[in-house]
Amino acid sequence: MFVAWLLLIVGMVLLIKGADFFVDGSSKIAKAMRIPSLIIGLTLVSMGTSAPELSVSLNASLAGSNDLSFGNVVGSNIFNTFLILGVASLFVPLVWGDMKKFDIPIMLGIYIIMLLFGFVISPYKLDLLESIFLLVLFVSYITLLIVRAKKSNQETTLENEEPITKKKLIISIIKAIIGLAAIIYGGDLVVDNASIIAKEMGMSEALVGLTIVAVGTSLPELVTSVVASIKKENDIAIGNVIGSNIFNILFILGTSSTISQLQISTNVALGINKALFDLIILLVSGFLVFIISRFSKNLKKWQGILFILLYIGYLAFIIARDFA
Repeated sequence: MFVAWLLLIVGMVLLIKGADFFVDGSSKIAKAMRIPSLIIGLTLVSMGTSAPELSVSLNASLAGSNDLSFGNVVGSNIFNTFLILGVASLFVPLVWGDMKKFDIPIMLGIYIIMLLFGFVISPYKLDLLESIFLLVLFVSYITLLIVRAKKSNQETTLENEEPITKKKLIISIIKAIIGLAAIIYGGDLVVDNASIIAKEMGMSEALVGLTIVAVGTSLPELVTSVVASIKKENDIAIGNVIGSNIFNILFILGTSSTISQLQISTNVALGINKALFDLIILLVSGFLVFIISRFSKNLKKWQGILFILLYIGYLAFIIARDFA
């Protein structure tokens, strides 16, 4: 147990320092290549910080641990929205920008599709056609981002007071790679050892997936968004979260259930299916972000605090539910 706690701490240190390197490197690469920071946040940063979720879900799917695979993605997305956006907004108001026109509605639409696939069209599973459909949506979304990036470069000129030389660009790329490697390895250490600690404490696989593993695999997003927020890299801070949420559902669940059909748990607690309840909470989180972005240009501090309290309430409920 002592070794597990020690490795857990080492993993967290790697996550924090890795995120610092990754945000710095990524933002400089974006400026040097004249790519909007928002696109970098929605693609490179979000996919990089979602690497632990991808690894865990694929391994869990291959091992037949459906509760862990499904709970990891759903739990991570709820954590991303409520806790990461909530914490990041405490440092600086997060401006929605173009995301309220494109990415947030897309995220909400994907949540609705996931709910329909899991409990209406083919109850308690994701079949092959549904999995392929999710992957097709993922490719379509990436294509949309590429088109938006090209259009942005044509219409605007990015501010770049200090031109980045070839040498500085290479250093930034190396810095981003080292940071990403530290994030991924640190995330693996956190997940592996947190799972060991949790199981020794008698928690179920589903609860481990929704809490320890979900939080552990989302630590890269948390640290990256908070560091980006502190560094005033707003587009990376918020783009990382929204991009990760879309990536988690479309690519990670799509890929996992294509390799091995995902069976959704039919377990019931307190009169409602556990998985259905978690998906409803996921949908509520997306709906709240959508509504706030419609009526406000940024996520204010008090709204961030509300998100944090909602996550604490959800966490307390599912822990109590598991032991009911």
